[in-house]
Amino acid sequence: MSKLKSWKELPCGAIINDLKAVLENKTGTWRSFRPIWNKEKCINCLTCWIYCPDAAIILVDGKHQGINYDYCKGCGICAEVCPKKVQAITMVKEEK
Repeated sequence: MSKLKSWKELPCGAIINDLKAVLENKTGTWRSFRPIWNKEKCINCLTCWIYCPDAAIILVDGKHQGINYDYCKGCGICAEVCPKKVQAITMVKEEK
């Protein structure tokens, strides 16, 4: 039986060295729900951008410009944190 490594011998996790591979791994196909952004309702508070775990909110010049569906996994956090009075992001069932 091999000796277990101590935590000091383990490599650091969650470090991405190959950014090209990340861009090639389009994880958006995993989702079962899709966020829909309504530009007219959006107040550009950018709360969705702050909370999006996949960095799928597209910003141009500091303004919300859409959602990158290639990487959005449909978790719904963006819709959840969007101000309720605004509701600029809603979730719909993904149609494949």
